[in-house]
Amino acid sequence: MKRIITTIAVLAVSVAFVATAQAGKKPAGEKKNADPEEQFKKLDTNGDGFVSKEEFAAHGKGKNKDKADAQFAKLDRDGDGKLSKDEFLSHGKKKKNK
Repeated sequence: MKRIITTIAVLAVSVAFVATAQAGKKPAGEKKNADPEEQFKKLDTNGDGFVSKEEFAAHGKGKNKDKADAQFAKLDRDGDGKLSKDEFLSHGKKKKNK
């Protein structure tokens, strides 16, 4: 009888640990939202404080070029051919508010 109770107690504690560990995780296949400032730093490969169209396209790694160009144009509000940190971050804020 003691073995059964001990086994049940161990299982209960194990289940509690697993549930706690998975509480903050997203379901499989769902992308983790990266910090927009970290994303900007990764895209700005030359460290000049701007993301060029080439840097932006290189991040896509072979994805649809037309779609990437359209996305870049949408983000580049002042049309100078590069994304400032403010332009990039303001897009992320719009997404959060939706």
